Amino acid sequence: MTRADAGELMRVADAMADAARAAVLPWFRASGLTADNKFDAGFDPVTEADRAAERAMRAVLARRRPDDAVIGEEYGPSPGTSGLTWVLDPIDGTRGFLSGTPTWGVLIAVSDASGPIYGVIDQPYIGERFRGGLGVAAMDGPQGARALSVLGARPLEQAIVFTTFPELGTPAEAAAFAEVARRARLTRYGMDCYAYAMLAVGQIDLVIEAGLSDYDIQAPIAVIEAAGGIVTDWRGGPAHHGGRAVAAAGRAQHDAALEVLAKVAP
Repeated sequence: MTRADAGELMRVADAMADAARAAVLPWFRASGLTADNKFDAGFDPVTEADRAAERAMRAVLARRRPDDAVIGEEYGPSPGTSGLTWVLDPIDGTRGFLSGTPTWGVLIAVSDASGPIYGVIDQPYIGERFRGGLGVAAMDGPQGARALSVLGARPLEQAIVFTTFPELGTPAEAAAFAEVARRARLTRYGMDCYAYAMLAVGQIDLVIEAGLSDYDIQAPIAVIEAAGGIVTDWRGGPAHHGGRAVAAAGRAQHDAALEVLAKVAP
């Protein structure tokens, strides 16, 4: 890929993130926002903000990258002919969005046959944008611009670990996470995609999740790997198709987590 091609992909990703911000922010902490439930049992909400943000991003792609494929959480897959696929989660963390917490985000990735090559994690309310891939590892926000760089290797006993749900996945998956958390210094919950951004910016050590879709993890993979981190499934393989994922700031944390997580049956 030429530098010009890479630059164009990054500009399109920024245009999509800008469009999603404009679409979603009027709904955040707005009175009267309602949610539909995707599940017959349990609660997996979707709001008009989710749909509006994805429509806005798809409109940008229709104008500027009509030959690329698209996979989006709310409107599914659309075929393309270019060999590139945009993978979109218009609001990662709709439960947080409904609760008024600023830990949700817009996830944008562009992938080729090997997986994600560039990703954006955007938090519209705070105004932070994290970019990674194609030679870039950077963020900007209220405190200005800075490079992304993970913490690096350190023992699990010193690690800060994040996940979204205390009841992570199946009982076996939750027990494995609990064992990693027991060995770590600090565990926090409920951060959605913002946890991955905090790993990329050098604040935390591990994010461990299960039950993911491709649109949940592809943008974080690109951003974290560009910042020097590691993202795999729980057995050390590729994670970009979703399922179980562990993101780590260094090899020591990653290997220590996998010692526990890899024991869970597929």
